[in-house]
Amino acid sequence: MRDIFEDLNSDLAKYDPVERAKELARRELPKRFYQSVGITETEGGHAVTLDGRQVKTPAKKLLALPNKALAEAVAAEWDAQESVINPGLMPLTRIANAAIDAVGQRFAEVADEIARYAGNDALCYRAEDPARLAERQRLTWDPLLEAAAAELGARFRLGAGVMHVGQDEALVAAYRKALDGFSPLQLAALHTVTSITGSAVIALLLARGAHEAEALWSAAHVDEDWNAELWGEDAEAKRIRAYKRKEYDAAALILTSSPQ
Repeated sequence: MRDIFEDLNSDLAKYDPVERAKELARRELPKRFYQSVGITETEGGHAVTLDGRQVKTPAKKLLALPNKALAEAVAAEWDAQESVINPGLMPLTRIANAAIDAVGQRFAEVADEIARYAGNDALCYRAEDPARLAERQRLTWDPLLEAAAAELGARFRLGAGVMHVGQDEALVAAYRKALDGFSPLQLAALHTVTSITGSAVIALLLARGAHEAEALWSAAHVDEDWNAELWGEDAEAKRIRAYKRKEYDAAALILTSSPQ
Protein backbone atom coordinates (compact mmCIF):
# COMPACT_ATOMS: atom_id res chain seq x y z
CA MET A 1 0.00 0.00 0.00
CA ARG A 2 2.99 2.34 0.20
CA ASP A 3 2.77 3.27 -3.49
CA ILE A 4 -0.79 4.46 -2.95
CA PHE A 5 -0.29 6.60 0.12
CA GLU A 6 3.40 7.53 0.23
CA ASP A 7 3.03 11.14 -0.93
CA LEU A 8 0.15 11.91 1.41
CA ASN A 9 2.49 12.39 4.35
CA SER A 10 5.43 13.94 2.50
CA ASP A 11 4.31 17.55 2.64
CA LEU A 12 1.17 18.04 4.71
CA ALA A 13 1.62 21.80 4.86
CA LYS A 14 0.97 21.98 1.12
CA TYR A 15 -1.83 19.41 1.06
CA ASP A 16 -4.74 20.37 -1.17
CA PRO A 17 -7.62 17.86 -1.21
CA VAL A 18 -8.72 18.63 -4.77
CA GLU A 19 -5.23 18.34 -6.24
CA ARG A 20 -4.69 15.19 -4.22
CA ALA A 21 -7.84 13.66 -5.69
CA LYS A 22 -6.64 14.45 -9.21
CA GLU A 23 -3.25 12.91 -8.50
CA LEU A 24 -4.73 9.76 -7.02
CA ALA A 25 -7.11 9.41 -9.95
CA ARG A 26 -4.14 9.22 -12.33
CA ARG A 27 -2.57 6.28 -10.53
CA GLU A 28 -3.21 2.63 -11.23
CA LEU A 29 -5.29 1.39 -8.34
CA PRO A 30 -4.56 -1.97 -6.71
CA LYS A 31 -7.20 -4.65 -6.53
CA ARG A 32 -8.99 -5.34 -3.29
CA PHE A 33 -7.11 -8.26 -1.73
CA TYR A 34 -9.10 -8.83 1.47
CA GLN A 35 -12.46 -10.34 2.33
CA SER A 36 -13.30 -8.99 5.77
CA VAL A 37 -12.69 -5.73 7.63
CA GLY A 38 -12.77 -5.32 11.39
CA ILE A 39 -11.31 -3.47 14.34
CA THR A 40 -9.38 -4.63 17.36
CA GLU A 41 -8.34 -2.89 20.55
CA THR A 42 -4.58 -2.51 21.05
CA GLU A 43 -2.24 -0.58 23.33
CA GLY A 44 -2.02 2.10 20.62
CA GLY A 45 -5.78 2.48 20.25
CA HIS A 46 -8.42 0.84 18.09
CA ALA A 47 -6.73 -0.72 15.05
CA VAL A 48 -8.31 -1.57 11.71
CA THR A 49 -7.87 -5.13 10.46
CA LEU A 50 -8.10 -6.75 7.03
CA ASP A 51 -8.76 -10.47 7.22
CA GLY A 52 -7.57 -10.27 10.81
CA ARG A 53 -4.28 -8.52 10.01
CA GLN A 54 -3.71 -5.04 11.37
CA VAL A 55 -3.46 -2.27 8.77
CA LYS A 56 -0.23 -0.28 8.68
CA THR A 57 0.39 3.28 7.54
CA PRO A 58 2.76 4.05 4.64
CA ALA A 59 5.56 4.39 7.21
CA LYS A 60 4.69 0.91 8.52
CA LYS A 61 3.16 2.18 11.74
CA LEU A 62 -0.06 0.82 13.19
CA LEU A 63 -3.17 2.49 11.80
CA ALA A 64 -4.92 3.01 15.13
CA LEU A 65 -7.62 5.48 16.12
CA PRO A 66 -8.22 6.97 19.58
CA ASN A 67 -11.77 5.69 19.92
CA LYS A 68 -13.98 2.91 18.61
CA ALA A 69 -16.32 5.19 16.66
CA LEU A 70 -13.50 6.61 14.53
CA ALA A 71 -12.00 3.17 14.03
CA GLU A 72 -15.36 1.88 12.81
CA ALA A 73 -15.63 4.82 10.40
CA VAL A 74 -12.16 4.14 8.98
CA ALA A 75 -12.96 0.44 8.72
CA ALA A 76 -16.12 1.33 6.81
CA GLU A 77 -14.00 3.15 4.22
CA TRP A 78 -11.94 0.00 3.66
CA ASP A 79 -15.06 -2.15 3.52
CA ALA A 80 -16.64 0.19 0.96
CA GLN A 81 -13.85 -0.47 -1.54
CA GLU A 82 -15.10 -2.89 -4.17
CA SER A 83 -12.88 -4.27 -6.94
CA VAL A 84 -10.04 -1.78 -6.34
CA ILE A 85 -8.72 0.27 -3.41
CA ASN A 86 -9.20 3.96 -4.18
CA PRO A 87 -7.56 6.22 -1.56
CA GLY A 88 -9.30 9.20 -3.12
CA LEU A 89 -12.48 7.82 -1.56
CA MET A 90 -10.91 7.26 1.87
CA PRO A 91 -10.48 10.68 3.51
CA LEU A 92 -10.50 9.41 7.09
CA THR A 93 -7.79 6.88 6.32
CA ARG A 94 -5.67 9.52 4.63
CA ILE A 95 -6.02 12.02 7.47
CA ALA A 96 -5.16 9.30 10.01
CA ASN A 97 -2.12 8.22 7.98
CA ALA A 98 -0.90 11.80 7.74
CA ALA A 99 -1.40 12.31 11.49
CA ILE A 100 0.49 9.16 12.44
CA ASP A 101 3.32 9.41 9.92
CA ALA A 102 3.80 13.17 9.61
CA VAL A 103 2.01 15.41 12.08
CA GLY A 104 3.27 13.55 15.12
CA GLN A 105 6.83 14.36 14.03
CA ARG A 106 6.12 17.83 12.56
CA PHE A 107 3.46 19.12 14.90
CA ALA A 108 4.93 22.61 15.30
CA GLU A 109 5.38 23.04 11.55
CA VAL A 110 1.80 22.11 10.77
CA ALA A 111 0.45 24.22 13.63
CA ASP A 112 2.45 27.21 12.40
CA GLU A 113 0.95 26.77 8.94
CA ILE A 114 -2.60 26.78 10.31
CA ALA A 115 -1.87 29.81 12.48
CA ARG A 116 -0.69 31.71 9.39
CA TYR A 117 -4.19 31.23 7.96
CA ALA A 118 -5.55 32.94 11.06
CA GLY A 119 -3.46 35.95 10.10
CA ASN A 120 -5.07 36.03 6.67
CA ASP A 121 -8.47 34.47 7.26
CA ALA A 122 -11.00 34.37 4.42
CA LEU A 123 -13.77 35.63 6.73
CA CYS A 124 -11.96 38.95 7.11
CA TYR A 125 -12.22 39.90 3.42
CA ARG A 126 -15.53 41.56 2.59
CA ALA A 127 -17.23 42.63 -0.60
CA GLU A 128 -17.69 46.35 -1.17
CA ASP A 129 -20.64 45.66 -3.45
CA PRO A 130 -23.25 44.53 -4.07
CA ALA A 131 -24.63 45.65 -0.73
CA ARG A 132 -26.75 42.50 -0.34
CA LEU A 133 -23.67 40.27 -0.54
CA ALA A 134 -21.80 42.46 1.92
CA GLU A 135 -24.74 42.22 4.32
CA ARG A 136 -24.91 38.44 3.94
CA GLN A 137 -21.21 38.21 4.72
CA ARG A 138 -21.63 40.45 7.75
CA LEU A 139 -24.55 38.52 9.17
CA THR A 140 -22.88 35.16 8.63
CA TRP A 141 -19.24 35.88 9.38
CA ASP A 142 -19.26 38.52 12.10
CA PRO A 143 -20.68 36.20 14.78
CA LEU A 144 -18.02 33.60 13.95
CA LEU A 145 -15.20 36.12 14.18
CA GLU A 146 -16.62 37.43 17.45
CA ALA A 147 -16.74 33.92 18.90
CA ALA A 148 -13.13 33.29 17.93
CA ALA A 149 -12.06 36.72 19.18
CA ALA A 150 -13.65 36.04 22.56
CA GLU A 151 -11.44 32.98 22.98
CA LEU A 152 -8.28 34.54 21.56
CA GLY A 153 -8.56 37.82 23.41
CA ALA A 154 -8.19 40.03 20.33
CA ARG A 155 -10.47 41.20 17.55
CA PHE A 156 -10.01 40.45 13.87
CA ARG A 157 -9.46 43.32 11.46
CA LEU A 158 -11.65 43.45 8.37
CA GLY A 159 -10.81 44.64 4.88
CA ALA A 160 -12.62 45.30 1.62
CA GLY A 161 -11.85 43.46 -1.58
CA VAL A 162 -8.61 41.53 -1.93
CA MET A 163 -6.20 43.96 -0.30
CA HIS A 164 -4.18 42.26 2.42
CA VAL A 165 -5.43 42.78 5.96
CA GLY A 166 -2.74 42.37 8.60
CA GLN A 167 -3.90 40.88 11.88
CA ASP A 168 -2.50 41.72 15.29
CA GLU A 169 0.50 39.54 16.12
CA ALA A 170 -0.98 38.84 19.55
CA LEU A 171 -4.09 37.36 17.93
CA VAL A 172 -2.07 35.04 15.69
CA ALA A 173 0.11 34.05 18.64
CA ALA A 174 -2.97 33.27 20.73
CA TYR A 175 -4.37 31.13 17.93
CA ARG A 176 -1.07 29.29 17.61
CA LYS A 177 -0.96 28.63 21.34
CA ALA A 178 -4.48 27.19 21.24
CA LEU A 179 -3.32 24.56 18.77
CA ASP A 180 -0.95 23.01 21.30
CA GLY A 181 -3.98 21.53 23.05
CA PHE A 182 -4.85 19.29 20.11
CA SER A 183 -3.64 15.79 19.27
CA PRO A 184 -1.77 15.09 16.01
CA LEU A 185 -4.94 13.54 14.57
CA GLN A 186 -7.02 16.56 15.48
CA LEU A 187 -4.37 18.90 14.10
CA ALA A 188 -4.37 17.01 10.80
CA ALA A 189 -8.16 17.42 10.69
CA LEU A 190 -7.85 21.12 11.52
CA HIS A 191 -5.41 21.52 8.66
CA THR A 192 -7.82 19.80 6.29
CA VAL A 193 -10.71 22.09 7.25
CA THR A 194 -8.52 25.19 7.07
CA SER A 195 -7.23 24.25 3.62
CA ILE A 196 -10.69 23.51 2.28
CA THR A 197 -12.44 26.60 3.67
CA GLY A 198 -9.59 29.11 3.72
CA SER A 199 -10.56 29.85 7.29
CA ALA A 200 -8.65 28.95 10.43
CA VAL A 201 -11.54 30.50 12.36
CA ILE A 202 -14.02 28.00 10.95
CA ALA A 203 -11.64 25.14 11.74
CA LEU A 204 -11.20 26.23 15.36
CA LEU A 205 -14.91 26.77 15.95
CA LEU A 206 -15.66 23.36 14.47
CA ALA A 207 -13.16 21.80 16.83
CA ARG A 208 -14.63 23.58 19.83
CA GLY A 209 -18.01 22.03 19.12
CA ALA A 210 -20.10 25.14 19.82
CA HIS A 211 -21.17 25.54 16.19
CA GLU A 212 -22.86 23.00 13.93
CA ALA A 213 -20.69 21.54 11.18
CA GLU A 214 -23.40 22.22 8.59
CA ALA A 215 -23.65 25.90 9.53
CA LEU A 216 -19.88 26.34 9.35
CA TRP A 217 -19.78 24.62 5.96
CA SER A 218 -22.42 27.03 4.68
CA ALA A 219 -20.51 29.98 6.13
CA ALA A 220 -17.45 28.95 4.16
CA HIS A 221 -19.43 29.15 0.90
CA VAL A 222 -21.27 32.45 1.18
CA ASP A 223 -19.52 33.92 -1.86
CA GLU A 224 -19.77 30.74 -3.90
CA ASP A 225 -23.47 30.36 -3.16
CA TRP A 226 -24.06 34.00 -4.05
CA ASN A 227 -22.46 33.52 -7.46
CA ALA A 228 -24.42 30.32 -8.05
CA GLU A 229 -27.66 32.17 -7.30
CA LEU A 230 -26.76 34.84 -9.83
CA TRP A 231 -25.23 32.80 -12.64
CA GLY A 232 -26.25 29.22 -12.00
CA GLU A 233 -24.22 26.31 -10.71
CA ASP A 234 -21.15 25.28 -12.70
CA ALA A 235 -20.84 21.51 -13.15
CA GLU A 236 -17.11 21.40 -12.42
CA ALA A 237 -17.48 23.64 -9.39
CA LYS A 238 -20.26 21.37 -8.15
CA ARG A 239 -18.04 18.30 -8.53
CA ILE A 240 -15.15 19.93 -6.67
CA ARG A 241 -17.44 21.11 -3.90
CA ALA A 242 -18.86 17.62 -3.46
CA TYR A 243 -15.36 16.21 -3.11
CA LYS A 244 -14.37 18.91 -0.63
CA ARG A 245 -17.51 18.19 1.37
CA LYS A 246 -16.46 14.58 1.86
CA GLU A 247 -13.05 15.73 3.08
CA TYR A 248 -14.69 18.28 5.37
CA ASP A 249 -17.10 15.72 6.80
CA ALA A 250 -14.24 13.33 7.53
CA ALA A 251 -12.28 16.04 9.34
CA ALA A 252 -15.42 17.15 11.18
CA LEU A 253 -16.02 13.61 12.41
CA ILE A 254 -12.53 13.55 13.87
CA LEU A 255 -12.91 16.93 15.53
CA THR A 256 -16.42 16.44 16.86
CA SER A 257 -15.76 12.93 18.18
CA SER A 258 -13.67 14.53 20.91
CA PRO A 259 -14.20 18.33 20.78
CA GLN A 260 -11.74 20.56 22.59
